[in-house]
Amino acid sequence: MDHFDFGGEIAWQPDAATIAAANVTAFMKRHGIGSYDELMSRSTADVGWFWSAVIGDMGFVFDAPYKTILDASQGIEWPKWCVGGRMNVVKSLLHRWMHTTTETKRAIIAVHDDGSCDSRTYIGLRDEVQRVAAALVARGFRPGDVIGVYLPMNADCVVSMLAVIYIGAIFLPLFSGYGAGAIITRLADSNAKAVITCNGVHRRGKFVAMRTIVDEVGASLAASGRRVDVLDYAALVTAGQSPPVETYIANAEETMMLIYTSGTTGKPKGAVHTHCGFPIKAAADAWLGLDLKPDETIWWMTDMGWMMGPWLVFSALSVGCTMVTYDGGPDYPDVGRLWEIAAKYEVTTLGVSPTLIRSLLVHGEAPVRKQDLTKLRKFASTGEPWNPEPWKWLFNVVGERRRPIINYSGGTEISGGILMGSVVHPSAPCSFAGPLPGMAVDVVDESGRSVRGKVGELVIRKPWIGQTRGFLNDRQRYLDTYWSKLPGTWVHGDFAAVDDNGQWYILGRSDDTIKVAGKRLGPAEIESILVAHEKVKEAAVIGVPDEIKGQAIVCFVVCKAPVDECASLIDELKGCIIAEQGKPLAPKEIRFVRDLPKTRNAKVMRRVIRAAYLGQDPGDLSSLENPTAVEGLRAKF
Repeated sequence: MDHFDFGGEIAWQPDAATIAAANVTAFMKRHGIGSYDELMSRSTADVGWFWSAVIGDMGFVFDAPYKTILDASQGIEWPKWCVGGRMNVVKSLLHRWMHTTTETKRAIIAVHDDGSCDSRTYIGLRDEVQRVAAALVARGFRPGDVIGVYLPMNADCVVSMLAVIYIGAIFLPLFSGYGAGAIITRLADSNAKAVITCNGVHRRGKFVAMRTIVDEVGASLAASGRRVDVLDYAALVTAGQSPPVETYIANAEETMMLIYTSGTTGKPKGAVHTHCGFPIKAAADAWLGLDLKPDETIWWMTDMGWMMGPWLVFSALSVGCTMVTYDGGPDYPDVGRLWEIAAKYEVTTLGVSPTLIRSLLVHGEAPVRKQDLTKLRKFASTGEPWNPEPWKWLFNVVGERRRPIINYSGGTEISGGILMGSVVHPSAPCSFAGPLPGMAVDVVDESGRSVRGKVGELVIRKPWIGQTRGFLNDRQRYLDTYWSKLPGTWVHGDFAAVDDNGQWYILGRSDDTIKVAGKRLGPAEIESILVAHEKVKEAAVIGVPDEIKGQAIVCFVVCKAPVDECASLIDELKGCIIAEQGKPLAPKEIRFVRDLPKTRNAKVMRRVIRAAYLGQDPGDLSSLENPTAVEGLRAKF
């Protein structure tokens, strides 16, 4: 891994018409910028100019204009943006479209587990947000109150999110698959005043009670002296029939949202985001990186509890396009559900994860070929690094070699992306076009020096508007997490590399790195070899302590056949790894498992796998979609 063998042949090239019609091309023309390289240079040399230009060109609404775009007087760790400005981001998402042709367009299409759907136009969405906002105010909630939203990923969830922000309260998204313990931790840490929920949701044909869980949460918190009101969404809509309340106009830097991310150890981290932060960064990425346009329909398979949920809402509504949400499983009632929804609702931009595609490609081309995907223009992908084979399957089979895959990598604390693909750049399998405009990104060695053609740490050298304003109630943890390794530089925790063609690659979390007898490698290198085997569905690789080599490789493999039929594959898979990587990197062990622990957005949790294998405390498991997979890791088959 010290020198990465990229081997990245260009798979997709934009044509002249695509480049000419791109949002980023129009942005460059408006500002007299002659090339993309010039855009990157100017946007990172003067980040204040760039973000001010984005705010103006995208039409974000300010009730009082900001006097200074950026105040970095307290250091790069603690920038303040849009200083002196006053706004409520809901005005930029809904109110701005009133009395235009957009107001009657569908803002959201909410698809349910049984295949039914309901939708809201922009004007309908605004009216429902105002009704719920009025009901919240009537119940005594005020600006600055933290209100959790524990709902399925549907229209009610979007309305609740926007209504909370509308009144100046702080939106706390809660993953719809959380149990009581995870919800209690987040509500208590944030000192939340209320949580909005519903009776439940159908998933995979079975009813999942949500109100029951929240009632348990409320009783538990009350027993410890904390009161959290449990609010039923349907009751809020019914109650909010009085004249609409005025939109709360906030200081641009007032906290708008708290999103909790799971830590390896200890309690989850509450990332703080403001009205002028997360929404503007998310929308800029969608507009300039993903080339999202008003005539599009975007669907990202996600949950409101993960950053891509709020990201989807802010991005779609700021552009004035239509978003699709889905509260069911991507392979229920059959493995063609994802493609069926994309076809039926004429999705133009489809957001997926590598793990999701790996789980679907084993079913072959037939489920894809049954659907009319002619409206689909492009894919987007985030969550974890790709392996070449699933990337090529999505590009070749579903994409018909003409639809680009826009890779996207960043995080909750970023408010979106650090690196991204582009419709104006060629792309190679698994690669990124490079940093997003306005992001001063580099790949560095351990001393902080730039490296190319080698693997290094992904860092950011200047502030950006979506930068988290720290972790709630834990200033030092924020500094320790991102700023302690290279002072004055954000160290993101990903290993990355740039090849000779200028293609960028994410190679996995740097804390997942394996070092065998002095040689570093990322899990993705070995995982790619394993999943290329025709009988392997998924794989995860970890490093474990070894007295002689320092670390040894252990592989966890999900086969297409039943687990008890896979033992004969061990020697064959080891041989594949040795053939590619050499005998020193032969795995110590290959274990066959029925499932890998993943988050709802399909990110494989290698730290949980490592802890289970070593018999250690796996830490916070509240973000797992499939917690029963952890026990399966400990069993040998």
